[in-house]
Amino acid sequence: MFDRCPGVARIRTPTLEIRPCPHCGEEIEIFSNDRVVTCSACGFEIYNDIQSCVRWCRYARECVGNDVYERLMGTSPPDTKP
Repeated sequence: MFDRCPGVARIRTPTLEIRPCPHCGEEIEIFSNDRVVTCSACGFEIYNDIQSCVRWCRYARECVGNDVYERLMGTSPPDTKP
């Protein structure tokens, strides 16, 4: 991984955000590197609006790693959380 790319700081060191579920209002924890999270109360899927350099940088796959790159680009299934 590259050591100095500021564009992936929130991906390498994820930040936590608490959002209300738009369907039921239950609090949902979503990390800055999550693409989608399912509400535990009602099952509604909340998509994170990830705006990062991973979308356009030609070195993104090398920088963040293949697994993270594919997850953020939507080419692999999201991680399931219990």
